[in-house]
Amino acid sequence: MSKFPAQDASAELPGGAGTPAAEEPHEEGMTLWEHLDELRSRLVKMILAFVLGGGIAWTKKAWLLMIITQPFVEAWKKEHPDKPPVLIFLSPAAQFTAYIRVAAISGAIFALPILLYQIWAFVAPGLYAKEKRYAVPFVVSSCGLFAGGAYFGWKVAFPLAFEFLLGFDEKIGELSIAAQITIAEYLEFVTRMLVAFGLAAELPVLVFFLAVSGLVTYKHLIKFFRYFLVIDFIVAAVVTPPDMMSQLLLALPLAGLYIFSIGVAWVFGRRKDLPEAPPPAAA
Repeated sequence: MSKFPAQDASAELPGGAGTPAAEEPHEEGMTLWEHLDELRSRLVKMILAFVLGGGIAWTKKAWLLMIITQPFVEAWKKEHPDKPPVLIFLSPAAQFTAYIRVAAISGAIFALPILLYQIWAFVAPGLYAKEKRYAVPFVVSSCGLFAGGAYFGWKVAFPLAFEFLLGFDEKIGELSIAAQITIAEYLEFVTRMLVAFGLAAELPVLVFFLAVSGLVTYKHLIKFFRYFLVIDFIVAAVVTPPDMMSQLLLALPLAGLYIFSIGVAWVFGRRKDLPEAPPPAAA
């Protein structure tokens, strides 16, 4: 009786020879309308999470405003120990609008884990099985990095920036130059700075996505490092106040995060430089 050589089991897998079935992306494609319906569902959940977070923040709006203004208060006391810190508003509705902004900022921060999870859930069907396991680490690390970057800005960079900016109060002859900062201007400044420091801290997460998708490797990042330093200091100069200390407090940690991201790309990136597995032996 003649015997046929046994076929390599990996050749029957949907991913081709040597590709395990678990490595295939989502097995059933979605139509354009199904994608749009999925996107609508995710957006609705994100909006509801934001509204719920903002509603909770509104009940603590005065306490949250006190926390947000703490760096300004501390800097004011150092520069003007004989005068109480003051933020003014120039229109009847300005204070109410300021509270709405505080609630919106806080609501977005409270809802951030849900927002990030919804983003991940939307892109997950196009990922490989092993990449879907990163859902929880992605949400936790993204929230932690954003919170860490924002906290660093609030605790370290903001007081130094306000000390520098409030130090321009002076008397020139008979002319007195004094700071009168509106609550709207202050919240706009702080919001921009918080978002800048928070998003800057997300660099390792961005590199992780680019690395697992094969768009960049750690070698690319090493070669690009000197150009990144130039971009880094330009961004820091645009986003932060004009004093050198604030710029360094954003630029230097961001450079450190870039170096850390090189390690992330090395660990999680697709190794294109590895030799391919040899084809199955001929029968």
